[in-house]
Amino acid sequence: MRAGAQDGPITSINVTPLVDILLVLLIIFMTTAPLIHNRLVKVDVPKVVHSRPQTAQSLTIIYDARKRLSISGQPTDAAALKAALRAALRGDPDLRITLAADRGIGYGDVMAVLDDIRGAGARRIGLEVAGK
Repeated sequence: MRAGAQDGPITSINVTPLVDILLVLLIIFMTTAPLIHNRLVKVDVPKVVHSRPQTAQSLTIIYDARKRLSISGQPTDAAALKAALRAALRGDPDLRITLAADRGIGYGDVMAVLDDIRGAGARRIGLEVAGK
């Protein structure tokens, strides 16, 4: 017998061919995914004769450079903001709320107001930058 020869069966699995096959499949999927994604599907949507137009209600909260809050142009403070939002969200839980914060206000201050909005139960919140 030679030195280093194994007496029993080989118990380890050679994973190199498996890795090679997986890499080839990955390359194939990476090259074909953009081709599949850009394909347009034409759908013939039926026309509806009698329908009500959906009106998207929204509420805008403005946080100006002097750190004053206003709801749709009406000045308010943080406590009244929560109460007004809860009342508005009771009427329409899917109400869209937009927070327009001045560019000069710090991140932490904007996040505090955003946390108050979320605390009132708002689910659809948009952010925009106000000011110069």
